[in-house]
Amino acid sequence: MSFDLEAYVPGIFDALPFVSHGSAPWEMIGSLAALVTAAAARAGVAASRPGEAVFVHPGATIEPGAVVKPPIFIADGCFVASHAYLRGGVLLASGVTVGPGCEVKSSLVLDRSVLAHFNFVGDSLIGRGVNLEAGAVIANRWNERADPTIAVFPEGRRIALPVTKFGAVIGDAARIGANAVLSPGTLLPPGAVVGRLQLVDQAKAPGYSVGPAHE
Repeated sequence: MSFDLEAYVPGIFDALPFVSHGSAPWEMIGSLAALVTAAAARAGVAASRPGEAVFVHPGATIEPGAVVKPPIFIADGCFVASHAYLRGGVLLASGVTVGPGCEVKSSLVLDRSVLAHFNFVGDSLIGRGVNLEAGAVIANRWNERADPTIAVFPEGRRIALPVTKFGAVIGDAARIGANAVLSPGTLLPPGAVVGRLQLVDQAKAPGYSVGPAHE
């Protein structure tokens, strides 16, 4: 069953021309090692560590104490604060901020998005201009369920994923409040608003909706 990623992040395949058009986000996350290398080559950024796929643009800032593990590409204008932890394949597009104490695992974070501080983002695709307030979590695994199957519910259709770890697709300009939790398989449209302390579990309520951007 097809998945229309551009409904959440319009123009993503133009912005990432090295990604096969029509790829599903969980497929992209599974190919992050190749995507990181392709993104670095397109930006003309050489490896920052000999023999390792760590590509940091000269215009990016990484504070002392941050941990960045390969494969990783950090684009121009990014800021990675002290004690951030990036692992498992990470692609940060231009102008992304990863604040202190954040953990980003196997994820793509697109232009100008901000992970404020003490966030966990696992196996996810974050659109442009997204803001996560302090402590917001994007969970990537059903640890508490006997059946670890993750499903997504675009337009009410159920798609069971071929992976056991997948977090969310967050549409452009969405805002996630402090200490909110997005359960595995969450899909948020552009401009969505999730309130502070809110739990989003679309597997229990596929018709779940969030507030518009003007709220």
